[in-house]
Amino acid sequence: MGLNMETKNYSLKTMMEKPERLAPGHRMCAGCGATIGVRAVLRGLHEGDHAVIGNATGCLEVSSYMYPYSAWEDSYIHNAFENAGATLSGVETAYKVLKKKGRLGEKDQFKFITFGGDGGTYDIGFQSLSGAMERGHDMVYVCYDNGAYMNTGIQRSSATPMFADTTTTPSGKVSNGKVQYRKDLSSIIAEHYVPYVAQSTLTRDFKDLHRKAETAIYTEGPAFLNMMTPCPRGWRYETSEIMEICRLAVETCYWPLFEVVEGKWILNYEPKHKLPIEEFLKPQGRFKHLFKPGNEELIALFQKEVDKRWEDLQYRCAR
Repeated sequence: MGLNMETKNYSLKTMMEKPERLAPGHRMCAGCGATIGVRAVLRGLHEGDHAVIGNATGCLEVSSYMYPYSAWEDSYIHNAFENAGATLSGVETAYKVLKKKGRLGEKDQFKFITFGGDGGTYDIGFQSLSGAMERGHDMVYVCYDNGAYMNTGIQRSSATPMFADTTTTPSGKVSNGKVQYRKDLSSIIAEHYVPYVAQSTLTRDFKDLHRKAETAIYTEGPAFLNMMTPCPRGWRYETSEIMEICRLAVETCYWPLFEVVEGKWILNYEPKHKLPIEEFLKPQGRFKHLFKPGNEELIALFQKEVDKRWEDLQYRCAR
């Protein structure tokens, strides 16, 4: 297993001129980060290459594929919530067998990419994802992390941040939202010793996400890409503010940009002036209760968690 990391021109103009592989006309919400992220990831495919797309049940699936209609230009498989990793690893294995038997020509070059939300990745689909990574299949798993089970009513997931207000962790007189810390899935997958793991989001020029998507797709062996994709309904922000939300996630170090290449941790961006976590929390209605008088200690706890994770990441990258 290894990387194929040729130097590319990741200018926004160059990447945006590529043909779209997720057609317009899907039913995703305005201001949704998932489809923006998916389009950016698929720009990482080289022109002329084909892909088989797996998609765990969730917002992306129910809104982009309603039989017999599909928004996907490549071959597409709808997987159950729990088995997106297993399905695509099986397809990739079958492809290798057909190639070995000479039943596919040299022009039949396919890449295997699975998309799943945090519910179908961090939680229900973690077993099949872990198995696919451990077995070493030549595939990419992309998690579009919107921080809850948005498709079924905004229930908490293990990706939901502490103190977030969801339908299963409602804030009120006796509760301040979710009480548990958010799972660090990128680090967990990195411990599988796969060739490539990366974390990204919808930065303004998309350069970080474009580069990491192409690197993941053209890495030999298993690769994992975790991208934060805000949800306007669950996070309760103005739809036009999605890019600003992502910027604040990076600048506060809530969602740092890094990659793990053959076990080496690399920090891709370090803010010159790290912003306080309040800047990320304020635009989101799910954290509105934190700014009521008397809840200053909760914000301080949130800041402490972010600082600890940021220090741990810096240490790993410095090694």
